Amino acid sequence: MATQLIKASSPFVVAKETQKEDLGGGISRQILGYGPEIMVVKVWFDSGAVGDVHSHPHSQVTYIESGRFEVEIDGEKRIMGAGDSTYIAPNLRHGSVCLEAGSLLDTFSPVRDDFLSEGN
Repeated sequence: MATQLIKASSPFVVAKETQKEDLGGGISRQILGYGPEIMVVKVWFDSGAVGDVHSHPHSQVTYIESGRFEVEIDGEKRIMGAGDSTYIAPNLRHGSVCLEAGSLLDTFSPVRDDFLSEGN
């Protein structure tokens, strides 16, 4: 049985030299580093932007770098701000509404290969 190998990012990722992807709706992201078992992504939200409720098979930890967000995880909603973080277990439905423009650092395990196949 063949296993698909996932490439890793460069060991040194310079933000100003790394592509940002406009996802539309006031949201953009930048993949900061990854290997087969982990990925870190920075996501910017304009005020009012909505990260639709969704699920995926990856574990996720999100650190709120700046701004304020109404975060929903598994039907529970909380207002979260700079310095707060969340843990999202695999397959739990989650999403957010940006109340004040800001940015998040998302860490996924394993790597979100769907992000890489979207042109990154």
